[in-house]
Amino acid sequence: MRKTIIVGGTSGIGRELAKIMAGAGYAVGVCGRRPELLQKLRNEFPGKIFTKQLDVVQPQAMGQLKELITEMGGTDLVVISAGTGDLNKDLDWKIEKDTIDVNVIGFAAMANVAFEHFRDKGRGHLVGISSIAAIRGGGAAPAYNASKAFVSNYLEGLRQKVSKLRLAITVTDIMPGLVDTPMAKGEGLFWVAPTEKAARQIFEAIEKGKSHAYITKRWRLIAWLLKTLPDSLYKKL
Repeated sequence: MRKTIIVGGTSGIGRELAKIMAGAGYAVGVCGRRPELLQKLRNEFPGKIFTKQLDVVQPQAMGQLKELITEMGGTDLVVISAGTGDLNKDLDWKIEKDTIDVNVIGFAAMANVAFEHFRDKGRGHLVGISSIAAIRGGGAAPAYNASKAFVSNYLEGLRQKVSKLRLAITVTDIMPGLVDTPMAKGEGLFWVAPTEKAARQIFEAIEKGKSHAYITKRWRLIAWLLKTLPDSLYKKL
């Protein structure tokens, strides 16, 4: 039986992905901050879901993830889905700092533990959930866009490291557009994907061992537009 751990699997995309993978026969470990949501998942999938309460911004989180890996007898796949973000047009420092703490420091800490495990094992699959927002800076949420760019670049760096080490480790960058979760904020939102649809496409990308995937697939067009739009036009958006 293949094993996976989803960091940030108690809500949103992470939770839907945990349900899909448990239904597909995976042994699933789920990490999250809220014990009541962890218990709810265990009740839905008795004997199939392992849980560990952790907060990625806390110093003990790295040790707790290592504990879960040990308790599961190792893992073949780690998905880092934990993330936060909010509109911050006034540049409130608390919002900026909370975003950086979770999406940068917390992400890197979890990725470090996963990569160390796969390096020792000689194989594995690391998946990070970044965002279409990683492509360009954003005045409505500066720290969010920048933090997701960090996620994408960190994953690319690990992919390069794997190539040099000649290890059978796959590193996947998942870049969702708008998904129907509490993180989808603002007016005039479009192409908002149902959470289950987004999670299903993420699962397919993982199974195919892709390096990158836009979720849902139509967001590839938006990604292309963002990359090619001149600065003189982009700053007016």
